[in-house]
Amino acid sequence: MIKTSIAKSILPVVLFLSIALSGIAQKKQTKTTATQVATTGTVWSIEKANAWYASHPWLSGADFLPSTAINQLEMWQGATFDSATIDRELGWAQGLGFNTMRVYLHSLAWKQDPAGFKNRMNSFLNIATKHGITTLFVFFDDCWNKVPEIGKQPAPKTGIHNSGWVQDPGQPMSSDTTLFPELEKYVTDVMTHFSRDKRILLWDLYNEPGNSGKKDSSMALLKNVFKWARNVNPEQPISAGLWDWSFEKLNAFQLTNSDIVTYHNYESPEWHLRTIQLLKASGRPLICTEYMARTRNSRFSNILPLLKQQNIGAINWGFVAGKSNTIFAWDTPLPNGGDPDEWFHDIFLPDGKPYRQDEVNLIRKITGVKAKTENK
Repeated sequence: MIKTSIAKSILPVVLFLSIALSGIAQKKQTKTTATQVATTGTVWSIEKANAWYASHPWLSGADFLPSTAINQLEMWQGATFDSATIDRELGWAQGLGFNTMRVYLHSLAWKQDPAGFKNRMNSFLNIATKHGITTLFVFFDDCWNKVPEIGKQPAPKTGIHNSGWVQDPGQPMSSDTTLFPELEKYVTDVMTHFSRDKRILLWDLYNEPGNSGKKDSSMALLKNVFKWARNVNPEQPISAGLWDWSFEKLNAFQLTNSDIVTYHNYESPEWHLRTIQLLKASGRPLICTEYMARTRNSRFSNILPLLKQQNIGAINWGFVAGKSNTIFAWDTPLPNGGDPDEWFHDIFLPDGKPYRQDEVNLIRKITGVKAKTENK
């Protein structure tokens, strides 16, 4: 969901050293430490992280928002939770061989109705499991519109990418420490409720901290959400993905506190590979939780095979074209709302027809699944 340019340069030396030193320190831990369970959690050892990753099939999927929702609130509020569309569209994901989906939550939907919110999460997990899909949930987010509001959500703005997506908790709320106790209740309640749930793959605590010009002002919330998560000590790993290599302080904290290293990359293969080579110095498994922006030359054809070959989890941004308007590029609105020359994100039209059949064929080939017509 990056909307700022990522510099095509080697990671800062400070970042690289923090990865390497973290890896060396973790390797010194004994095997018994890796299997101990504490009341308050600590960062997983490298051995435990790699054992966890090895216990799963190669991870592939997409960032998921049903096509009938403009944002996280429209997805999760009781009045607009659309289980029929979720079921239909996750069926298409299953047809591609996808086995995990990354899904954003929202604190305001929980605040409005904590019990109902968790019930809807459970419903989503039931639907996903029916389709052979595990879920990676995201708590906070620094992207796009600054002030989220509960209730009816706005209609999409013609031709504008993610015109209705909202930050969580918002701006300037994310740096207002007086709001942190309420946010702690939210994270603690949700994570405790699902802390032993095998249907959940991983907790992504904070999407793109520092985006929208916030930079290091997001550090306080980032540190606190990791603390709250460690206090719960879920069975699932926790992480917060790297996305802007110039954010040295945020990156260093995210790397040294994540059980599994997650990251975003919307660059062409040669630059993506450089990122992989550097992040592998951590010794931890890698999951790319956002990629695929066709007009930036981050495509299924050149990135998905790379991630599979490197044994890196592959989660692309965009699934079904809908109210999110993510067929349009970040900073290239089309006032007439017509189809762009090339879709930026997304795989399917709302009726389930692929945008590009060759891409769908490639995804199925790499995931090893056959089309339904081939299975008859």
